[in-house]
Amino acid sequence: MSTASYSERITMEPLVAAIDQGTSSTRFLVFNSKTAELLSHHQVGIKQSFPKEGWVEEDPKEILQSVYECMERTCEKLGQLNIDISNIKAVGVTNQRETTLVWDKETGEPLYNAIVWLDLRTQSTVERLINSTPGKNKNHLKHKTGLPISTYFSAVKLRWLMDNVEEVAEAVLTHRAMFGTVDSWLIWCLTGGKSGGVHVTDVTNASRTMLFNIHTLDWDSELCKYFDVPMEILPQVKSSSEIYGSMVSRCLRNCLGDQSAALVGQMCFQDGQPVMSDHGLLTTLAYKLGKDSPAHYALEGSVAIAGAVVRWLKDNLGIIQSSAEIEKLAGDVGSSYGCYFVPAFSGLYAPYWEPSARGIICGLTQFTNRSHLAFAALEAVCFQTREILEAMNQDYGVPLTQLQVDGGMTSNRLLMQLQADVLCIPVVKPSMSETTALGAAMAAGAAEGVGVWSLTPGNLTTIPTDKYQPLINPEESEFRYARWKKAVQKAMNWETTEPIVSNGNGPVSNGNADPLGSGPCLSGPPRVWAMSQRTP
Repeated sequence: MSTASYSERITMEPLVAAIDQGTSSTRFLVFNSKTAELLSHHQVGIKQSFPKEGWVEEDPKEILQSVYECMERTCEKLGQLNIDISNIKAVGVTNQRETTLVWDKETGEPLYNAIVWLDLRTQSTVERLINSTPGKNKNHLKHKTGLPISTYFSAVKLRWLMDNVEEVAEAVLTHRAMFGTVDSWLIWCLTGGKSGGVHVTDVTNASRTMLFNIHTLDWDSELCKYFDVPMEILPQVKSSSEIYGSMVSRCLRNCLGDQSAALVGQMCFQDGQPVMSDHGLLTTLAYKLGKDSPAHYALEGSVAIAGAVVRWLKDNLGIIQSSAEIEKLAGDVGSSYGCYFVPAFSGLYAPYWEPSARGIICGLTQFTNRSHLAFAALEAVCFQTREILEAMNQDYGVPLTQLQVDGGMTSNRLLMQLQADVLCIPVVKPSMSETTALGAAMAAGAAEGVGVWSLTPGNLTTIPTDKYQPLINPEESEFRYARWKKAVQKAMNWETTEPIVSNGNGPVSNGNADPLGSGPCLSGPPRVWAMSQRTP
């Protein structure tokens, strides 16, 4: 078939696009709704700033501009392929969750940088909140939110902005403030901004704020009172698959948090009810595919640092020049030779939820070289995943028989084999790794009023997969995992929120910590989920 005839054929089929706004980059991707084929895409990197140790911020205007640039470049590429962009019937959004923004609805200007999900400035606030609960229970709000009280989620970030940024406090008092995660900011801007922009979010993003009741599927007045957040600044909560508003001449149809979009892209459509974890996992909204459709839930294990450890080896240690090099470097030795790396740069998330943990590398000898460190870094990703899967197995009582994976790191074949070896179960990787964007596109195309993508089981496109089988014996896997667990214990309780220093007359408090946790502290989330198939 010639290129021209192929282009003529695909212009006759509906296309669906997805904005994939992640922590480190933004992408715009266009799919064929009948075949799930990725036709074109463009990617732009996002800069992070680190004003203080433990603080991580991004520029909301840069995030928005990256979306516009990706859309423009992708449409240009489609034009070069003779693909008519008027066949794009809907645009979905998937985004980094928990990252917190406040902007002025009258000027359209952000009132502060976006505080990124892994930011630690609220650590002392979180500790005080936990210490004030009966029994010092970090799960005090879990019966409503499905979440532990943690720096990870949006409510404490929003509280910090209201108490520490004068522009935010003034805008709240004068009823000009709008709060949202990245999805809300983008949708508001893309649908008109200060000239009638739609202030919305979906259930998956709302469920990551600690202000949302996962049972009633709405903002909770008691939770808002607990964090002293006025409900008027919150976006309207909608399902993950419905028309939100118009974007220029296109329709913005839906929104999904990044990990929930990946669930849809992986074709995970079993019924689910909320199950509360007893082993350190999160109960979260997986998706709600339509206004009148039921909500589906998932157990999730979140890891603060996985793929980012590769960037750390590149940018901070300089042992690789590009992220792709790590596979060859680690493959040269085929083992860490007793070196273990716990990348707890931002504390430990699931299943520990231990903000005081810090990163360590242990088991070093004179034989250890950069290849062993690279191998240990990849193993750390696999060990963290195993910890989460073990927690899921304990919550469910039924061991998982295989792991489906997606994301940028899945292109690393050594990592995929290591993951199968560490878990002692097969690892299944889709040949098309863009399942997060695909999930957002599927939800957009399936929205009522669009209807170009069917999500009924019989009509779902089958995506080819690669399967990695375990190649080492279980005894060796258990030995390596036990050593990892020992290393994790060494990383615990390393840092406090108010370091003690000496002024020559004995130890005194540092004195730099502000009342809501902006004091000094040291600094994907890749996540793992299991769909719930039983009632609580």
